[in-house]
Amino acid sequence: MLGMTQSVPDAATTATTVVDEILSAVVADRAVLEDIVAGVLARGHVLLEDVPGTGKTLTARSFATALGLEFSRIQFTPDLMPADVTGSYVFEEETADFHFTPGPVFANVVLADEINRAPPKTQSALLEAMEEGQVTVDGETHELPDPFIVIATQNPVEQEGTFELPEAQRDRFMIKTSLGYPDADGTRELIDRRADRDRPDPTVGPVVDREAVRSLQQVPETVTVEGPLRDYIGDLCRATRTDGRVDVGVSPRGVQRLFEVSRARAVLAGREYVVPDDVKRIAAPALAHRLVLDPEASIQGLSRRAVIDSVLDTVDVPAMDAETGAEPETPSAQQ
Repeated sequence: MLGMTQSVPDAATTATTVVDEILSAVVADRAVLEDIVAGVLARGHVLLEDVPGTGKTLTARSFATALGLEFSRIQFTPDLMPADVTGSYVFEEETADFHFTPGPVFANVVLADEINRAPPKTQSALLEAMEEGQVTVDGETHELPDPFIVIATQNPVEQEGTFELPEAQRDRFMIKTSLGYPDADGTRELIDRRADRDRPDPTVGPVVDREAVRSLQQVPETVTVEGPLRDYIGDLCRATRTDGRVDVGVSPRGVQRLFEVSRARAVLAGREYVVPDDVKRIAAPALAHRLVLDPEASIQGLSRRAVIDSVLDTVDVPAMDAETGAEPETPSAQQ
């Protein structure tokens, strides 16, 4: 196991080791896995959208194992009830009393598999858990484990039998990303790995434990974000609200989440300060899913990510010192 006390360089090394361990089981783009790690470091939840068979479940399980966390999987179906997620009170004949039986949401890493196959009422059962770290059943509040991370998967909404995630639900995910199909080299590697093992599913080992993960999640709080970069984050989010192709832009919650996950990206780079590239690198995974497009833009096939890309192209990037993350000194200040 790696050490408990984490400086920014130590945290970066730990995160790299976690990603390396997951890549030993999952054939995926390293950048996508780093985005997921950034979401975890920022105490966020992750939404993976892909067609079936692209490794979403294996990725979520591998993250839980590599992080040394308790894992639970909830298969969302059209007949899944909220109590199937949160748990319920059961009458016990021996004591003639009701006792609470926790549902599968009571784990450190919860895989909400194919979340958009369940009706909105059941999807909303995760809302309180994701936002508050607790669930309320029959008026009683129950705290969830810490850390608590939801990795939800969904099929593209064009597929039959899927329900569009409500805007409020999407907004609670720190990151939305996609594993996608492997390229030619990745496909060959997938086959070679299967040929070299005698069981269907690859496995990973633990890199850290629960206390180390909690320590890691404290590290981004020490990262500096200078004033011009704070303005830049705000400008990017406001630009989504004034874009004519967007009905609903990034919410104030989304602004805070971009700030938080940008600090996590800096940690992954081993820096104690955020630079514009950190914000630009994570902007689409952190913001695109929060947008509601104008009906005409949707009909034309415009993607939410395309809107974020255009916003990144139009909003002025602040000049920052790449070595310190501070504003460059003006000539008058140097005299």
